[in-house]
Amino acid sequence: MGLLDQCEELFKTSNLYDVIGVARDASEAEIRRGYYKVSLQVHPDRATGDEQATAKFQALGKVYAVLSDADNRAIYNEQGIVDEESDSVDRDRNWEEYWRTMFPKITLQDILNFEKSYKDSEEEKSDLMRAYVEHKGDMGRIMENVLCAHQEDEPRIRAILQGAIDSKELPAHKAFTNESAKKKSVRKRKADKERKEAEEMQKEMGLDSEDSLVAMIRKNQKSKESGFNSLMDDLEAKYCKKKTNSSSGRKGKK
Repeated sequence: MGLLDQCEELFKTSNLYDVIGVARDASEAEIRRGYYKVSLQVHPDRATGDEQATAKFQALGKVYAVLSDADNRAIYNEQGIVDEESDSVDRDRNWEEYWRTMFPKITLQDILNFEKSYKDSEEEKSDLMRAYVEHKGDMGRIMENVLCAHQEDEPRIRAILQGAIDSKELPAHKAFTNESAKKKSVRKRKADKERKEAEEMQKEMGLDSEDSLVAMIRKNQKSKESGFNSLMDDLEAKYCKKKTNSSSGRKGKK
């Protein structure tokens, strides 16, 4: 089965750009970021309940290999086909090893730097607006699914979203505009509880004030695994540097 047929079967689309969630004119960095985010969703070690995870992960590696190679991408863009004989889509390649050479682990300083630059950025606003639309204005879900969103950020985040509503960039969902005081209170109590438990973990582990962020992340991992993964996935996608690998195969067609 060819790569396009595999994508149709596994991802319900034969469009390679749609598979990794990027536009046709995406930059190399955007393609790499899209590949990384989707690969983490289907990585066999994470998607343990998906029997097709391994097949998806391998197909995804081939998709990225095609779109990250200038010659193969040009062929696909112009003719809508994939050169199945290219070294880029070598069926015998170890895609797990290929993935790991591209995405090493991030550091604590990367996390701190990212949070500082992310807040109040256009990227944050875009992510907030997307979450608002996806969750129909449910502030609780929004706070759980956007990056670097702590309880003390809620007034700032709410102001950003309200501004977008006022400027007609977003629709006015009642779940947001008419949220009850009770829901806000429940969310605050939950956040306060998580913060207290993180502080206790910090004390038990002997962490300093800078490392308190790590304690909070570890605590959040237990209480909302998807939120933790979202944070780490996006941070790694931003900060992991692409490594060159002379043994990864030749570019272009055979």
